Amino acid sequence: MSPTITDLAGGPDAFVRLVDAFYVRVEQDPVLRPMYPEDLEPGKAHLALFLAQYFGATDLYTSQRGHPRLRMRHAPFPIDAGAADRWATHMLAALAEQELPDEVHAAVEEYVRRATPTLINRLPADVLPPDGRDPWGGDGPAASAT
Repeated sequence: MSPTITDLAGGPDAFVRLVDAFYVRVEQDPVLRPMYPEDLEPGKAHLALFLAQYFGATDLYTSQRGHPRLRMRHAPFPIDAGAADRWATHMLAALAEQELPDEVHAAVEEYVRRATPTLINRLPADVLPPDGRDPWGGDGPAASAT
């Protein structure tokens, strides 16, 4: 059996280090930080487990949290294209700091670039219907124009 990306990274702890570097940036971000709870530790642990499992570790995440249901878990937060871009920028900057094999860097970068648009759950104001409501469940213009 071929080694997984998690194996090549050195195991799940590599994703703990990546997530720690990412959250240092989130803590300083005026757009993203308000979307997170005061205590960042549980979210950090969840993200590290998710990434380790996504990249080939066994059921580290699902054994504790069940199916990721990422859209559902992120639905309460007003994530527009700008917020998603900030998330990706911080994650890629954290990734660049890690001493990981090129294959791991490439795989994680590809995931971040593919996953980022899926985080968006608020439409931009210029594509909303004339009455300003988000037909897919957003909170209208205020949430969509953040």
